[in-house]
Amino acid sequence: MACAGMNRMGQVLGALTIMAGVAVVFPGQPVAGGPATEAVKSSINEVIQILEDKELKKPGRAEERRRKLEQVIGNRFSYEEMAKRALGAPWKELNEAERKEFVELFQRLLSKSYAGKIEGYSGEQIQYLNERHADEYAEVRTKIVSGKTEIPLDYRLLQIAGDWRVYDVVVDGVSLVNNYRGQFTKIIRESSYKGLVEQLRKKSESVTSPASQ
Repeated sequence: MACAGMNRMGQVLGALTIMAGVAVVFPGQPVAGGPATEAVKSSINEVIQILEDKELKKPGRAEERRRKLEQVIGNRFSYEEMAKRALGAPWKELNEAERKEFVELFQRLLSKSYAGKIEGYSGEQIQYLNERHADEYAEVRTKIVSGKTEIPLDYRLLQIAGDWRVYDVVVDGVSLVNNYRGQFTKIIRESSYKGLVEQLRKKSESVTSPASQ
């Protein structure tokens, strides 16, 4: 995901895959809308509502606003699925405690990074184009429109316990999960899995809090 694309995505829903190297094929004709689209739309509407809440924009409520954004993201995103796909093959070698630690670090990195970026939201419009299905998987295609700029933004979702959860976001053709997977693979190759975990700890700890921005 190019830097500009990541920032634009974050502005609208950073507060809101290609599966670990295996492409999901969505057969049949795309439909205008459906349950997966409604799930995505519901979360995005919640994010925008928080961003436009005048009370939450008041001084001293930045932390509360950030927590609300992170909660909305967490309710729609499956961080475990995202982390597993972003890590790839090494995931199979981790024990339960190691997996839990990795998911927590990945979640902290994503939620704090993108919850911060979305606070720059300035009224961009979101168009819901269509959705496709393949068994328990779905892809919701949207487009962010800001002035003369249009950014394709696709959500890949997995049905978990009867709810649609996002496991990848594709901005202008570039997968968030694949982007991280490339970075993680390089770090592990040049260092080790332990080295990757240490870097994730440092990155998550260095994310700027809203009070200090």
